[in-house]
Amino acid sequence: MSSAKDQLHLRQPTATDGANLFELVAQCPPLDGNSMYCNLLQCSHFADTSVAAETDGELVGFISAYRVPERRDTLFVWQVAVGASARGRGLASRMLAHIVERPACRDIRWLETTITPDNRASHALFQRFASAFHAGLEQQVLFERERHFRGSHDSELLTRIGPLQRATAA
Repeated sequence: MSSAKDQLHLRQPTATDGANLFELVAQCPPLDGNSMYCNLLQCSHFADTSVAAETDGELVGFISAYRVPERRDTLFVWQVAVGASARGRGLASRMLAHIVERPACRDIRWLETTITPDNRASHALFQRFASAFHAGLEQQVLFERERHFRGSHDSELLTRIGPLQRATAA
């Protein structure tokens, strides 16, 4: 039986989460690492559209996301990190739903992200999300391996989900 101490807590991040996010991403290959300064900005500038997951005071999951400046009804998911101790429990799905269900995101109609072709876990996560929100899912190459990454990174597929269908109050 787990204690209340062991329960998962989803919350809006703060700047003090930046260093812990930096460490979490480093423990989640094949995620691309960012500078700690970038992580501080993710936790502060994008706090309304990101989520931190913690258990017993430890950061075990994080999604960084932001509104696309030219399309304010579109949320772009930058990175999904789930630590080894929290995997296999549907945490990534819960974090995504947590973000889009916040009052600050009630006008989000579309969700976008990029996924490399071989990342089965991410493809499955976003397919589940689309299904849960009764939304379509389309993909197309956004950044090409040779053209954009000079051969140093796999192509990234833009995954666009929407329009999102939320439950309405009775």
